[in-house]
Amino acid sequence: MKPIGKITHYYDKIGVAIIELSGDLKVGDKIKIEGGKNEFDQTVEEMQVDHKSVNTAGPGDVVGIKVAEKTREGALVLKLEE
Repeated sequence: MKPIGKITHYYDKIGVAIIELSGDLKVGDKIKIEGGKNEFDQTVEEMQVDHKSVNTAGPGDVVGIKVAEKTREGALVLKLEE
């Protein structure tokens, strides 16, 4: 596992996390979100940059992804190695 970003905002009503990336992320990657009480793994099924769907994003990009569970600002996003 390697850190690839952190949650900068979480929209509770729609279950979307905003992630500021420090590494590469693509649709299909398995990630772990850890911080606070909730730690969970999930696969990235879709992500958006500026409300447009993208397949890949890299360092410096800010992406939104639908998350399986509640999270919080400041939570760490790790990419699970295959």
